[in-house]
Amino acid sequence: MEIKHVTVSGAGLMGTQIAMQVALHGYQVTTYDVFPAQLEKAKAFADDWFAKRVQKGKLSAEAAAKAQAALHYSSDIQEAAGEADLIIDAVPDILKIKIKSLKALDEYAPAHCIYASNSSYIVSSRFCHAVKDPSHVLNVHFFNPALVMKIVEVVKGPHVSQDTFDTAFRFVQSIDKTPVKIEKEIYGFVVNRIFSALTREACYLVDAGIATPEAIDTAVKGALGHSMGPLETLDMTGLDLEYNVYMERFRTSGDKADLPAACLTEHYAKGEYGRKSGKGFYDYTPKG
Repeated sequence: MEIKHVTVSGAGLMGTQIAMQVALHGYQVTTYDVFPAQLEKAKAFADDWFAKRVQKGKLSAEAAAKAQAALHYSSDIQEAAGEADLIIDAVPDILKIKIKSLKALDEYAPAHCIYASNSSYIVSSRFCHAVKDPSHVLNVHFFNPALVMKIVEVVKGPHVSQDTFDTAFRFVQSIDKTPVKIEKEIYGFVVNRIFSALTREACYLVDAGIATPEAIDTAVKGALGHSMGPLETLDMTGLDLEYNVYMERFRTSGDKADLPAACLTEHYAKGEYGRKSGKGFYDYTPKG
């Protein structure tokens, strides 16, 4: 199967950057969101990013113009899905939202369309039934920031056809990313299972008053050679995302051990989501 037109569903930061990365590599891309205001933010972010890359000499004016011309924005689901060969799901990591979104898109998408979910944790076998052909649904997990991070996890669930997997794998390679084959489905895949173990322990140390976020991050960076500490990384990826991931896992398991840590819940309740809101474990405001 040849992919020509890609639709990214969800115009948040991840969806916006994924769409830009795809457009930079020759595909026609439509970013779809039910909220027109969110699409305006996505376009403004892209326009600013391209202008700065050209200004800094990191991208030619011609390449920027070509990519921007390939980027389209729509809140019309029929228009967005109607010609899609590949739909990348970048809506929030909440199961019922994913199911509702995919079901709506599948009403208008071509029969051959592949659905690649950017879910950070939820395996595609839990929502593949939302479309007419579950064998076309798989996890293709990008990392934040999607314009920078090279690794993309491509997951071979038991319902995924070999053609779907191979097409998705080649697509990831074609946009200058490094696909990593995950042989079997498992909640959180590979990277986030390892990262989750690290961040859960870091949050426990904060909750127990054993060390400050600054001390924990300094220790991890200095002793383990990480470029960022676990709590700094949570601030970058979004504490709201991490909170919702834990809550979704708790809804599935019913195990209180899966609930988010107290410090994470407190930041979420205050609207302190990290860099995006100006405050999280660290203060990113001008005075911080």
